[in-house]
Amino acid sequence: VSNITMVKAPCELTVTEAASTIAAGELTVEHLIQSCLERIDALEDKIQAWALVDREGAMEAAHRLDRELQKGQRRGSLHGIPVGIKDIFYTAGLRTEAGSRSWSGFVPSYDATVVARLRESGAIVLGKTHTTEFAHQDAAPTRNPWNTSHTPGGSSSGSGAAVAARMCLAAFGSQTGGSTLRPAAYNGIVGFKPQHGRISAYGVVPLSWTMDHVGIIARTVEDSALIFQAVAGYDSQDLHSLNEPVPDCLTSLESQQKPRLGLVRQHFFDQTNEEMQRHTEEITERLRQSGAEVEEVALPSNFAELHEINRIIMSVESAAYHQKMFAKHKEQYRPKIRETIERGLTIPATEYARILQARLRQRAEVGSLLSQVDALLTPGAQGTAPKDLTTTGDPVIQRPWTTIGLPSISLPTGLGRNSLPLAIQLVGAPLAEDRLLAVARWCERVLDVSLRPLLD
Repeated sequence: VSNITMVKAPCELTVTEAASTIAAGELTVEHLIQSCLERIDALEDKIQAWALVDREGAMEAAHRLDRELQKGQRRGSLHGIPVGIKDIFYTAGLRTEAGSRSWSGFVPSYDATVVARLRESGAIVLGKTHTTEFAHQDAAPTRNPWNTSHTPGGSSSGSGAAVAARMCLAAFGSQTGGSTLRPAAYNGIVGFKPQHGRISAYGVVPLSWTMDHVGIIARTVEDSALIFQAVAGYDSQDLHSLNEPVPDCLTSLESQQKPRLGLVRQHFFDQTNEEMQRHTEEITERLRQSGAEVEEVALPSNFAELHEINRIIMSVESAAYHQKMFAKHKEQYRPKIRETIERGLTIPATEYARILQARLRQRAEVGSLLSQVDALLTPGAQGTAPKDLTTTGDPVIQRPWTTIGLPSISLPTGLGRNSLPLAIQLVGAPLAEDRLLAVARWCERVLDVSLRPLLD
C-alpha cells in the first residue's frame, strides 16, 4: 500500500491520487468503492446528498474493473473512480427523477453522453445526487456538510455536498445560472464550467437549451482538468455541441507563468457582503504579491442586463420544453419552476428575439475584454452559504458568464467568520479552458487552501 493511502482513507483521496494508486496496483477499486459507501452510510442521514445510491451496480463495476487491471487492461484516465451524477442526467437502468414528483419512477433506457463517456474512461457511477426540481430553484432536501442548517447551494445541491463530505471523489452538475459554481463555493470545493457546448448535454433534462452547461465538481483544479479531458468533445446528438478541438488542459496545467488578472469590482462588489468584498481584496493582494499582474477592469456599459437576458431566455426555453407535460401535470410542479414556466408561456416571440440579439452583443463586448487578460477575477458568491434550507442562494455572481457561455471556475479560498467556506471565481476567454485551468492551478498553488468540513 502506498504512502498516500496509508495516511488517508481511500474516500479522502483526490481523483488524481486515486487514479494513480489504482493504476500502480496499490489500491483496489473495490476498496475505494467500499470506503465511499461506508462514508455515505455514516453521513447520509445528516446530509441527504443522494437521491439513489447504486451499491450493487457500483460493487459489480468495481470487481469488473479490478479484474481488467489484473489482465493489464486500463480503460482510461478515470479507471475505478467513483462519481456522483446529478439526477437530471439520464442513467440507463437507474431512476432519473429530476427532483420532481411528476417524474417519479422514471428509468431511462440509455445513458446521457457524459455518463457514457465516464464509463468508457473507467469511472463508476456511485449513484444519483439530489437536484432542485428540474434544476431550477425549488430546494432539494440536501444540507451543507459544513453546517446542516445552511443551504449547500443549488441546483447541483447533492453533487456539491457529496464531494465536500468525501462521499465520492467528484460529481457532475449542471449550470444555467450558478448551479455548479455556487454549490462549489458554498461547500469549499472546486466547481468548473467549461465553454457552452464543450461537454455534451445530450440526455440531460434541459432547463434552457442555449444556456445549460454540464459542470464538474471536484476537490482540486487538476482533478477538474482530468475529468474534463475524459468527457469533453463534440457529440452529434447534442444540437448545441461545439465541433471544435478540445484543448489539452493537462499538459498546459503546469505551464502557467505569473498570470494577468482582471479584477472586476464593478457590479460584483455591489452584490456581495462586506466580508466577501474584504476577502476578495485580500486574496487579490496575495496573488499580486506572488507575482500576478492585477488590474481593475471596467465592464461593458449594459453588463447588468445579462441578468434579465438570462431570466427571459430561461423562462421561454423551459416553457418550450415543459409545455405539454405542464399542461397535464401543472399541480405537481413546485412554485418556483411553475412560476418560471408560466412566465415563459406569456413572453412574446419578439421579446425573445430581441433578447437573443442583446446576448450576442454582450458576448462580443465581454470577449474583447477577455483578450486583454488571462482571466477575470470576481468574488465567488455573495457571501457564505445562507442559513436557510428553503433557498439555494443567489446565482447573481455566476449568472452573467453562464448567459454568454464563457468558461468559469470557483476556487475555495478560506473560511468566513461563521466558519463556512468563501471562494473566488475566475472567468476565462471563449474556448480557452486550458488557459483558465492553468491560471486556476497557479492561484490554487499560491493560495494553498484546502478545506474539509469537520464531520467526524
